[in-house]
Amino acid sequence: MTAPITASIPRGAHVEHTDLRAISFHHVRSAGLEMVDVEITGEIQDVTINGVDIGPLIEAELIRRMPDRAKMHPTTVDGFHEAWAILERLWAETEDRARTLRPDLLHERVRGEWSFIETLRHLNFASAAWVGRMVLGDPVPWHPLDLPWDEAPGWDGVPWDREARPSLDEVLVVRRERQAMVRDVVAGLTPEQLDETVTRLEPGWPQLEDFPLTQCLFIVVNEEWHHRLYAERDLDALVTTTKEN
Repeated sequence: MTAPITASIPRGAHVEHTDLRAISFHHVRSAGLEMVDVEITGEIQDVTINGVDIGPLIEAELIRRMPDRAKMHPTTVDGFHEAWAILERLWAETEDRARTLRPDLLHERVRGEWSFIETLRHLNFASAAWVGRMVLGDPVPWHPLDLPWDEAPGWDGVPWDREARPSLDEVLVVRRERQAMVRDVVAGLTPEQLDETVTRLEPGWPQLEDFPLTQCLFIVVNEEWHHRLYAERDLDALVTTTKEN
């Protein structure tokens, strides 16, 4: 995460055709704001527009469209079982869909976002970090194709090959191993573990002390859910482009 910046935009400023990425707005106030043809994708909490907190409204609509979304905040052993089973099912459908495209398109970035292959590589990294390292205690759980997030500072010993172009099958070999790892941890989860914390201070990432074990699992669930939505969105765009050409 970058350092916070406190700034003000001049009164009457006009901003258009701007693509903001990896930006966090906290404790921001704006009066007289005009928003036309604006697309926002991200986490929304305590966002009030014209006196209305839109967060709960958006969440309710997203759950209406995708009922499984309501299962992605598990707090019980059975809840984690159900959430992970849903994610594996949904991702299997997305992977089948990706196989219908030309292999080179799976390396294509849509609007500067990760390609399908890069998305899978990042999810492999997330599972290794939060389950392999934090939950299972492996200080170096990495595979050479693992991919941290773009703004990560970089760490000694953690792979970060942005130029790699592995095939879908190559990435899925690692993917299956990581999915099985998470599945086994979730399957063996006990009610007592829901109250446990984990500490990992060895060189690398994450380095955390007394971090809730369930939060480690929730981070992986959250990553899997949202990145599949991004992947589906971009597959839509790739399919449309292919048809037009």
